[in-house]
Amino acid sequence: MDKAARAEILKKTLIFSGLKEAELVVLSQLATERHFQPEEFVFWEGDPSDYLYIVAEGRVKIVKHSSQGKEFIVGFFGPCEMFGAVAVFENRPFPASAQAAANTTVLGIKREDLLKFLATRPEVALRIINVLGGRLREAQGRLTALAGERVEQRLARTLLALSARLGPTLPFTRQEIADMSGTTTETTIRFMSRMKERGIIRSVRGKTTIVNETKLRILSEGPPLV
Repeated sequence: MDKAARAEILKKTLIFSGLKEAELVVLSQLATERHFQPEEFVFWEGDPSDYLYIVAEGRVKIVKHSSQGKEFIVGFFGPCEMFGAVAVFENRPFPASAQAAANTTVLGIKREDLLKFLATRPEVALRIINVLGGRLREAQGRLTALAGERVEQRLARTLLALSARLGPTLPFTRQEIADMSGTTTETTIRFMSRMKERGIIRSVRGKTTIVNETKLRILSEGPPLV
């Protein structure tokens, strides 16, 4: 990938979208390119947060592992989305692991280089703060959902949140949806089968399509599936 291609990806990234062409060229020169096969790790929980990462193509999932080895997916990032930012700006080890969920290319910007770049561009720093604030609110909402909502509501909200970012066709397995919803694979399969019977979703191996968003939204707020 040449500098022009890297600059184009950075331009489509929310936090850098307002930069001038000359600034994008400078930033693209700071970015290094890395490629990952599915299931390869970009970084592990506890690694030093030396780089801020942006997905150039593919998908990255952020995972936590329990003491028993169970995996919990706490986030997914697609093209032109950044990840690892909180740890980078706090200068603390990464609190979770980042793993490629497909053939994936990421751009990495070294922490020291990024801070120097932002030092004279406070508007970009402000955008980063806004993005991180939105993610914090989303995380708090998920914790509230896990604490008080029924399983089918959590599943419906997870599907709605994913479709808002990726469109109606979601490239996730039921295992991944279960991990993001904080429930078991068996429970997820059972409730998603009911959604399929009611014409809310359509699913094939490794992919789910929302065919009736209105019903799904009602389910996320209303009575359980019976």
